[in-house]
Amino acid sequence: MAGDLVPLFSMAAVQVGFAGMNIISKIAMDSGMDPFVHVAYRQIVATLALLPLAYFFDRKTRPKMSGEILFLIFLCSIFGVTVNQITYIVGLKYSTPTIACALANISPAVTYLIALPLRLERLGLRSKAGLAKVLGTGVCVGGALLLSFYHGSAINVGHFQTHHRESPSAAGGGGGHANLIMGPFLLVLSAVSFSIWLIIQSGVNRRYNAPFSTSAMMCLMASFECVIAAVCFDGLKPSAWGLSPYIRVLSCAYSGVVCSALAYCVMSWCVDVKGPLYVSVFSPLMLVVVAILSWGILGEKLYLGTLMGSILIVLGVYGVLWGNKEEATAAVEVEDDIEK
Repeated sequence: MAGDLVPLFSMAAVQVGFAGMNIISKIAMDSGMDPFVHVAYRQIVATLALLPLAYFFDRKTRPKMSGEILFLIFLCSIFGVTVNQITYIVGLKYSTPTIACALANISPAVTYLIALPLRLERLGLRSKAGLAKVLGTGVCVGGALLLSFYHGSAINVGHFQTHHRESPSAAGGGGGHANLIMGPFLLVLSAVSFSIWLIIQSGVNRRYNAPFSTSAMMCLMASFECVIAAVCFDGLKPSAWGLSPYIRVLSCAYSGVVCSALAYCVMSWCVDVKGPLYVSVFSPLMLVVVAILSWGILGEKLYLGTLMGSILIVLGVYGVLWGNKEEATAAVEVEDDIEK
């Protein structure tokens, strides 16, 4: 029981940390900060935070590095950091934090769909667990489509405004029909890349069990990748790379230390001890926290399409995860029977 509490509270803390990042990053981009530059700074900060941790915690237990492992870590940096974070932060810019978090919840369903052809998961339509995973995936994808393409009327949940002035993006969800489509599309791509990372990371953990070192190398590689992407899109203009006002510094530092350095170490460890789908189960917690903070700090309006799509996504997520849990329990019982 105690062994289950540590991963549970660790992943809950990660999701609360991600929720804060969504709000702070949105405010930073509303101040004019370019999302590509934001991601580049985030990886540099994360690398600087992780290098001493990797040295002190992994130096005595670090396995021998091979070319295959290094290539897998490179793939992790591409899918788990560069593609995942760039598509997410640009999608966040053209939508709202609530929509961004809701679409992040499709990652369990996407992980299941990717794992099927790789034979890491099985269809199992004849069992309740397999049927729940298939139906849950369908409901999750349906919720994502509804949230992406149906706006609906605004739901009156009161108004509570603090320090941040309501921006056009917060009020309207992206400031135009084209942005309303591009934002969710990029967020779905982010969820797909995150699911790919979860599967590759499980392979890295089996071959090179040193979470601080793998996370440090992943963020170091991603720093170069993200800087190159930022230069390609924005050049080296001082105005694009400026860190004034202070919210930009705070956002980059918070995102790099909390949501890259610490979060990737915790998630890598949880993937190792609990599996890829376990990490995905906690995404709905971030959605709840972000929805409350977005309403209170950003003055974000809640729309019928967002609410309905979010509910369907959460129901689908738990359908997939319930099916996965039932299959794992059945597998353990079969092993016990064989041993007897």
